[in-house]
Amino acid sequence: MTTPPENKRDSSRWRVLIPCVMAMLAIANLQYAWTLFTTDIMKSFHARLDQVQWTLTFFIIAQTVLFPINAYLVDRFGPRLIVTMASLLVAVGWIGSGLVNSLPALYAVYAIGGIGAGGVYSACVGVAMKWFPDRRGLCVGVVAGSYGFGTALTVLPISYLIEHNGYRTAFMIFGAIQGVGVLVAAQFLRMPPAGWLPAGWEAIKAKVQRKVQQSSRDYTPGEMLRSGSFYLLYLMMALVTASGLMLTAQLKPIGVAYGYDKYALFGGFTVLTLTLSLNQVLNGSARPFFGWVSDRIGRYDTMAIVFVMEAITITILTLVVARPVLFIIVSALMFFAWGDIYSLFPAAIADIFGSKHATTNYGIQYTAKVIGMILAGPGAALLMAAMHSWIPVFWGAVACNVIAAGLALLWLKPRVARLVREQASGDD
Repeated sequence: MTTPPENKRDSSRWRVLIPCVMAMLAIANLQYAWTLFTTDIMKSFHARLDQVQWTLTFFIIAQTVLFPINAYLVDRFGPRLIVTMASLLVAVGWIGSGLVNSLPALYAVYAIGGIGAGGVYSACVGVAMKWFPDRRGLCVGVVAGSYGFGTALTVLPISYLIEHNGYRTAFMIFGAIQGVGVLVAAQFLRMPPAGWLPAGWEAIKAKVQRKVQQSSRDYTPGEMLRSGSFYLLYLMMALVTASGLMLTAQLKPIGVAYGYDKYALFGGFTVLTLTLSLNQVLNGSARPFFGWVSDRIGRYDTMAIVFVMEAITITILTLVVARPVLFIIVSALMFFAWGDIYSLFPAAIADIFGSKHATTNYGIQYTAKVIGMILAGPGAALLMAAMHSWIPVFWGAVACNVIAAGLALLWLKPRVARLVREQASGDD
């Protein structure tokens, strides 16, 4: 007996995640390994930290502001073409960073890398959202988690190259590797056919709906922008993104301030290197884990729990920042609590506003990262320079998480439940 085409397609969808994971691993360093280069670039260009940190800010701006356009192009032309084109921009971003000799030129080439990273990210998350409406939190988390894991796999060789061959060599070698990795993965990406749903979807949907509130209709981007729920999600993502990107961007400067770039532990690895590696392992693992949790207890309860966890860990970090072993452990726990946002927010967007335009809708949502990066990069550097301490920056991050947790549990959760009930009544 032959297997129906629908069932073959249903079983093969799991294989679609593999190229998504590979592409996301390849672009992770553009954001998460940036901190390894900051102090060397400061010395090379004779620049202040806040000036150098605008590089990552422009990367985030290019990645996020153009994210909706990238997402629309993915919906329009498919992920294979867009990610193939993005692979060139990813390579240019880091190879160019190893060649330029001025900050404006560095800003420009790193922003080009940001456009490429945005194209890859939007395509891969869009693929996961559309193929897995029944396991959206978990599968988006697996894909987004790869964006965290990528740096954990490469932090040691990048650090070695920077130390022994200079930061320019590290940029150029890994720029080429990352570009080729994205190019290869792109050839295996595809979206499901229009209107496709998993086998037995009606029964699955009833089971999912008991745990996760999902809309019964698809909202266009314009309709989403007229919804108050979107702006609540947008504010929450901006607040929580800022807290995590603060440590992402400033980890090496913070480590240098406490001598952790020279302080060796466990076989000669510096505290800074160990911290960055462990951070990205937990950052990556948090995304599928909390996505899986949210599939079972609901998106907004999960958000509230992890945002409070992040506020607690950052508070503890202010108390133990001068203790190297505790600094490693607590900062890693902070990244574990923070990493969930890249599975929970895209899943929530698709839950509330439907699957049809999910890639484009999340692309618009993702621009909240720009606000978070401005606060976390130059904003945090300027606050540290004014206060001569990183502690006020940490307290600002705590406040962001507490506010976001309250919004998720007390405002967004009942609002979405009411919306879904109204839709169900209208359908009846």
